[in-house]
Amino acid sequence: MESLKPIRRSPMRIYLGKKYYRSKRYMDWIFGDKKFSVKNEERPLEHQVFTHQTLLLRELKDVDMWLQHNKVKNLKIATQKLNKIVIRPGETFSYWRLLGNTTKSKGYVDGMILHYGKVTTGVGGGLCQLSNLIYWMTLHTPLTITERYRHSYDVFPDSKRSQPFGSGATCAYNYLDLQIKNETNNTYQLIVYLNDTHLVGEWRSEFQPIQTYEVYEREHLITREY
Repeated sequence: MESLKPIRRSPMRIYLGKKYYRSKRYMDWIFGDKKFSVKNEERPLEHQVFTHQTLLLRELKDVDMWLQHNKVKNLKIATQKLNKIVIRPGETFSYWRLLGNTTKSKGYVDGMILHYGKVTTGVGGGLCQLSNLIYWMTLHTPLTITERYRHSYDVFPDSKRSQPFGSGATCAYNYLDLQIKNETNNTYQLIVYLNDTHLVGEWRSEFQPIQTYEVYEREHLITREY
Protein backbone atom coordinates (compact mmCIF):
# COMPACT_ATOMS: atom_id res chain seq x y z
CA MET A 1 0.00 0.00 0.00
CA GLU A 2 1.30 3.45 -0.91
CA SER A 3 1.81 5.69 2.11
CA LEU A 4 -0.35 8.79 2.33
CA LYS A 5 2.04 10.51 4.71
CA PRO A 6 3.38 13.80 3.32
CA ILE A 7 6.71 13.81 1.53
CA ARG A 8 9.30 15.53 3.70
CA ARG A 9 10.63 18.75 2.18
CA SER A 10 13.27 21.15 3.41
CA PRO A 11 12.10 24.56 4.72
CA MET A 12 13.71 26.24 1.68
CA ARG A 13 11.92 23.88 -0.72
CA ILE A 14 8.58 24.58 1.00
CA TYR A 15 9.17 28.36 0.90
CA LEU A 16 10.16 28.44 -2.77
CA GLY A 17 7.39 26.02 -3.69
CA LYS A 18 4.76 28.30 -2.14
CA LYS A 19 6.14 31.31 -4.00
CA TYR A 20 6.10 29.44 -7.30
CA TYR A 21 2.60 28.00 -7.03
CA ARG A 22 1.12 31.24 -5.70
CA SER A 23 2.60 33.16 -8.61
CA LYS A 24 1.25 30.60 -11.02
CA ARG A 25 -2.23 31.00 -9.51
CA TYR A 26 -2.08 34.80 -9.77
CA MET A 27 -1.20 34.49 -13.45
CA ASP A 28 -4.18 32.20 -14.00
CA TRP A 29 -6.52 34.62 -12.23
CA ILE A 30 -5.31 37.57 -14.30
CA PHE A 31 -4.60 36.07 -17.72
CA GLY A 32 -6.64 32.84 -17.73
CA ASP A 33 -9.82 32.34 -19.74
CA LYS A 34 -12.13 31.57 -16.80
CA LYS A 35 -15.01 33.87 -16.00
CA PHE A 36 -15.07 34.07 -12.22
CA SER A 37 -18.09 34.78 -10.05
CA VAL A 38 -17.61 38.06 -8.19
CA LYS A 39 -21.05 39.43 -7.31
CA ASN A 40 -23.52 38.65 -4.59
CA GLU A 41 -27.28 39.03 -4.54
CA GLU A 42 -28.76 40.37 -1.31
CA ARG A 43 -32.09 38.66 -1.84
CA PRO A 44 -31.81 34.86 -1.52
CA LEU A 45 -32.82 32.94 -4.63
CA GLU A 46 -36.19 31.28 -4.35
CA HIS A 47 -35.43 27.55 -4.24
CA GLN A 48 -33.23 25.62 -1.82
CA VAL A 49 -31.20 22.90 -3.52
CA PHE A 50 -29.27 21.51 -0.54
CA THR A 51 -28.36 22.55 2.99
CA HIS A 52 -25.90 21.24 5.57
CA GLN A 53 -24.38 22.34 8.87
CA THR A 54 -21.32 21.37 10.90
CA LEU A 55 -20.54 21.83 14.58
CA LEU A 56 -18.27 24.78 15.39
CA LEU A 57 -16.68 23.48 18.60
CA ARG A 58 -15.79 19.87 19.30
CA GLU A 59 -13.31 18.14 21.54
CA LEU A 60 -10.18 17.09 19.66
CA LYS A 61 -7.32 15.11 21.14
CA ASP A 62 -4.26 17.21 21.97
CA VAL A 63 -5.80 20.38 20.49
CA ASP A 64 -6.33 23.42 22.73
CA MET A 65 -9.86 24.82 22.69
CA TRP A 66 -8.62 28.38 22.16
CA LEU A 67 -7.64 27.35 18.64
CA GLN A 68 -11.22 26.37 17.96
CA HIS A 69 -12.55 29.62 19.37
CA ASN A 70 -10.13 31.45 17.07
CA LYS A 71 -11.36 29.30 14.20
CA VAL A 72 -14.86 30.63 14.83
CA LYS A 73 -13.53 34.20 14.56
CA ASN A 74 -11.90 33.35 11.24
CA LEU A 75 -15.05 31.68 9.94
CA LYS A 76 -17.12 34.77 10.76
CA ILE A 77 -14.87 36.90 8.56
CA ALA A 78 -14.73 34.37 5.70
CA THR A 79 -18.46 33.67 5.58
CA GLN A 80 -19.18 37.38 5.25
CA LYS A 81 -17.03 37.39 2.11
CA LEU A 82 -18.72 34.38 0.52
CA ASN A 83 -22.31 34.74 1.73
CA LYS A 84 -24.89 35.25 -1.05
CA ILE A 85 -22.31 35.01 -3.85
CA VAL A 86 -24.01 34.16 -7.15
CA ILE A 87 -22.67 31.80 -9.81
CA ARG A 88 -24.28 32.47 -13.16
CA PRO A 89 -24.12 30.04 -16.12
CA GLY A 90 -20.55 29.74 -17.39
CA GLU A 91 -19.00 31.29 -14.27
CA THR A 92 -16.49 29.65 -11.93
CA PHE A 93 -16.50 30.02 -8.15
CA SER A 94 -12.97 30.28 -6.73
CA TYR A 95 -12.70 29.96 -2.95
CA TRP A 96 -9.44 31.88 -2.64
CA ARG A 97 -10.08 34.46 -5.33
CA LEU A 98 -13.14 35.58 -3.37
CA LEU A 99 -11.59 35.32 0.10
CA GLY A 100 -8.16 36.73 -0.62
CA ASN A 101 -5.20 36.13 1.65
CA THR A 102 -6.00 35.59 5.34
CA THR A 103 -3.91 38.30 6.97
CA LYS A 104 -3.96 39.86 10.42
CA SER A 105 -4.80 43.24 8.87
CA LYS A 106 -8.14 41.75 7.78
CA GLY A 107 -8.88 40.56 11.32
CA TYR A 108 -7.83 36.93 10.96
CA VAL A 109 -6.21 35.31 13.99
CA ASP A 110 -4.10 32.21 14.67
CA GLY A 111 -6.04 29.01 14.24
CA MET A 112 -5.42 25.33 13.77
CA ILE A 113 -3.91 24.12 10.52
CA LEU A 114 -2.50 20.82 9.28
CA HIS A 115 1.05 21.09 8.02
CA TYR A 116 2.74 17.93 6.76
CA GLY A 117 0.45 15.70 8.79
CA LYS A 118 0.84 17.56 12.07
CA VAL A 119 -1.35 20.05 13.92
CA THR A 120 0.17 23.52 14.07
CA THR A 121 -1.05 27.12 14.06
CA GLY A 122 -1.29 29.80 11.42
CA VAL A 123 -3.15 33.02 10.70
CA GLY A 124 -6.58 32.18 9.29
CA GLY A 125 -6.44 28.58 10.51
CA GLY A 126 -9.65 26.57 10.58
CA LEU A 127 -11.06 27.67 7.24
CA CYS A 128 -10.97 24.11 5.92
CA GLN A 129 -14.26 23.64 7.77
CA LEU A 130 -15.81 26.12 5.36
CA SER A 131 -14.27 24.61 2.21
CA ASN A 132 -15.30 21.14 3.44
CA LEU A 133 -18.89 22.33 3.86
CA ILE A 134 -19.05 23.97 0.43
CA TYR A 135 -17.56 20.91 -1.27
CA TRP A 136 -19.95 18.50 0.46
CA MET A 137 -22.98 20.62 -0.45
CA THR A 138 -21.83 20.98 -4.05
CA LEU A 139 -21.76 17.20 -4.46
CA HIS A 140 -25.54 17.35 -4.02
CA THR A 141 -26.07 19.82 -6.88
CA PRO A 142 -25.62 19.83 -10.68
CA LEU A 143 -22.64 22.18 -10.30
CA THR A 144 -19.25 20.87 -11.52
CA ILE A 145 -16.26 20.74 -9.19
CA THR A 146 -13.27 21.58 -11.38
CA GLU A 147 -10.59 21.78 -8.67
CA ARG A 148 -10.42 20.24 -5.22
CA TYR A 149 -7.79 18.70 -2.95
CA ARG A 150 -8.49 16.19 -0.22
CA HIS A 151 -6.71 15.88 3.09
CA SER A 152 -4.02 13.28 2.42
CA TYR A 153 -3.33 12.50 6.06
CA ASP A 154 -5.99 12.45 8.78
CA VAL A 155 -4.61 12.97 12.28
CA PHE A 156 -7.97 13.38 13.99
CA PRO A 157 -9.93 10.54 15.62
CA ASP A 158 -13.01 9.30 13.82
CA SER A 159 -15.76 10.51 16.14
CA LYS A 160 -19.44 10.15 15.14
CA ARG A 161 -18.56 10.39 11.47
CA SER A 162 -21.61 10.91 9.26
CA GLN A 163 -19.90 11.59 5.92
CA PRO A 164 -17.79 9.25 3.77
CA PHE A 165 -14.02 9.19 4.19
CA GLY A 166 -12.18 11.53 1.84
CA SER A 167 -15.17 13.84 1.34
CA GLY A 168 -13.42 16.98 2.56
CA ALA A 169 -11.65 19.74 0.66
CA THR A 170 -8.43 21.09 2.10
CA CYS A 171 -7.36 24.64 1.32
CA ALA A 172 -4.12 26.63 1.43
CA TYR A 173 -3.81 30.15 0.03
CA ASN A 174 -3.92 30.25 -2.87
CA TYR A 175 -2.51 27.21 -4.60
CA LEU A 176 -4.84 24.64 -3.01
CA ASP A 177 -8.13 26.09 -4.21
CA LEU A 178 -11.72 24.90 -4.41
CA GLN A 179 -13.23 25.80 -7.79
CA ILE A 180 -16.78 25.12 -8.91
CA LYS A 181 -18.12 25.80 -12.42
CA ASN A 182 -21.75 26.37 -13.31
CA GLU A 183 -22.24 24.39 -16.51
CA THR A 184 -26.02 24.58 -16.25
CA ASN A 185 -28.54 27.13 -17.55
CA ASN A 186 -29.58 27.99 -14.00
CA THR A 187 -28.16 30.61 -11.63
CA TYR A 188 -27.01 29.35 -8.20
CA GLN A 189 -26.36 31.17 -4.97
CA LEU A 190 -24.21 30.20 -1.99
CA ILE A 191 -25.49 31.01 1.50
CA VAL A 192 -23.07 30.57 4.43
CA TYR A 193 -23.35 31.88 7.98
CA LEU A 194 -22.74 31.00 11.64
CA ASN A 195 -25.33 30.51 14.34
CA ASP A 196 -24.58 29.91 18.01
CA THR A 197 -23.39 26.34 17.53
CA HIS A 198 -22.95 25.54 13.82
CA LEU A 199 -21.54 26.64 10.50
CA VAL A 200 -24.55 26.57 8.17
CA GLY A 201 -24.62 26.48 4.38
CA GLU A 202 -27.09 26.32 1.51
CA TRP A 203 -27.07 26.20 -2.25
CA ARG A 204 -30.08 27.99 -3.69
CA SER A 205 -31.24 28.40 -7.29
CA GLU A 206 -33.61 30.31 -9.54
CA PHE A 207 -35.63 27.24 -10.47
CA GLN A 208 -37.02 24.28 -8.59
CA PRO A 209 -34.48 21.40 -8.74
CA ILE A 210 -35.68 18.34 -10.65
CA GLN A 211 -33.02 15.95 -9.32
CA THR A 212 -31.69 14.92 -5.93
CA TYR A 213 -28.27 13.43 -5.17
CA GLU A 214 -27.08 10.89 -2.63
CA VAL A 215 -23.41 10.49 -1.70
CA TYR A 216 -22.59 7.33 0.23
CA GLU A 217 -19.72 5.05 1.14
CA ARG A 218 -19.64 1.33 0.41
CA GLU A 219 -17.22 -1.47 1.31
CA HIS A 220 -14.65 0.80 2.92
CA LEU A 221 -11.84 -0.58 5.06
CA ILE A 222 -9.03 0.68 7.24
CA THR A 223 -5.58 -0.89 6.98
CA ARG A 224 -2.51 -0.48 9.17
CA GLU A 225 0.86 0.30 7.65
CA TYR A 226 4.00 -1.40 8.88
